[in-house]
This record gives sequence, C-alpha cells and structure tokens, in this order.
Amino acid sequence: MTRTRPPAAARPRAAAALLRLGALAYTAWVLELVVATGLDPVQAYVSELAAADQPLGGLFRATDLIAGLLVLAGAVTALLTLERRPWATAGWLALALFGAATAVDSRLPLSCAPTSDPACAARETAGLVPATHTAHALSSSCAMIGALAALVLLTFAARRYDRWPALGRLGPPLVLAELAATIWTLASVAAFTAGQGTWALGAGQRLQVLLVALYVVLLAGCVARSGRTGTAEPAVRPVPPVPPASPHPKPHPKPSPYPKSGEGDR
Repeated sequence: MTRTRPPAAARPRAAAALLRLGALAYTAWVLELVVATGLDPVQAYVSELAAADQPLGGLFRATDLIAGLLVLAGAVTALLTLERRPWATAGWLALALFGAATAVDSRLPLSCAPTSDPACAARETAGLVPATHTAHALSSSCAMIGALAALVLLTFAARRYDRWPALGRLGPPLVLAELAATIWTLASVAAFTAGQGTWALGAGQRLQVLLVALYVVLLAGCVARSGRTGTAEPAVRPVPPVPPASPHPKPHPKPSPYPKSGEGDR
C-alpha cells in the first residue's frame, strides 16, 4: 500500500522556515558594512549597535527581538513536531533558551557604547551606568550558553541517532569554530575590562554570532528535508509484503493405485 504524507509533515517545514528567518534577522549587523554606524566593527561589541544612544539603535533592537522570537518559535515547533529523542530534545530546549534570551537581550540595551566612548567606559567601570548594562550582560551570557549547548547537543544527536547527515558531517567543525570564537571573545572582554585594549573584540564576537547563524541555517535545511521525506508518523501503516510464490512449486503426491495395508481385508 502506498504511503500517504500526513498533514503533520508540513510542520517540520514550518519550523525550518522560522529558523531560517530567525538566522537572517540575527545577522542584521552586516548592514554596518553599507550603513555608517560610527562604530568600528573590529573593536565594538555587536550589542553596541543597538545601544540607546546610537542613531540606528532602534533598528538593531528590533531585528534582535524578531530574531529571538523566530528562533524560539522554530525550536518549539520542531520540539513538538519531530520525533523526540533525549539528546535532540535537550538540544531544541537549548536553542529555545537562545531565542528567548536573545529576545530579552533586545529589551535591555546598553545606554552607550563603551568601546568607542571613553566616558561611557569610565562610567561603566565606576558602576554609574543603568542596571540594564548588568542585565544585558546576563541575558547575553544566557543566549550564548544556549547557543553553544544547542550546537553541541544537536550535533551529537545527529550523529548518535544517525539522522540529518549534513549536520552530522558539518556540525563538528562548526562547533569547534564556535568554541574558538567564543574563547577569543571572552579573552577580549577580559582584556577590555582590565584596560588592556579590545584585542579585536568586535571581530571575534561577529565571528561568534555569524557561526551561530550559519549553524541555524544548516539545521533548518536538515529539518526541512525531514519534512519533505515524510519522516513524521505515516497516516496509513504499510502492509507487510507478501512473500513471493516459489518459482518451482512442490508437486502434489499422486495417489497410490494399491490399497493401503489392511484395506483389502475389509
């Protein structure tokens, strides 16, 4: 009997579309390549683009909010739609954390840009900036923890359960590159906090968020393919195949013309 694709097979594709759009919004910072922001991409935090005193801050806060909500919706849709396995479930929950924390992060903008404004950096060091700076650092940390955990868990799930071959093949190098970019970013933040310069903080952080976006796009492609191949539970269970008849059927024994023993005496 032919398998019919259930309506639920469209849900993985919906999750994939949400993830793709979220990844696109998450890379809105590339607009600084064509729009003058007044910030140095090699030195400045990505979050400084959305600072309250920046001319395009409202735009970048909006794109961060949209990115977070879309990734959150995509992760929840995938969690409710795809087959639940322990490692994959943990990965989708981590990705949902990343999306939620990114959305919250957009509502807690920096008041100024410390890497480009010495007065802002001095106020931050002295603790004279609004509490949103501390809250922003906390939400950003949660977002990156969620992203790193999602990358590791979903890659492990792809290899452990032998699903999503592209993710199983390309996920490990992306995870390693993300870990390297994260170490670079953390070291740069520590150097800047200690007054030792930025150590190309902006470049490291932009590489960090770009790799997360690339991973989400790769993940979305794998989820979309699972929807096209109908990996959801089939609406009609396939009928077990009937074994083929033997090409050389066994001949029926011919009846004997002689009576069985004892029959002739009756």
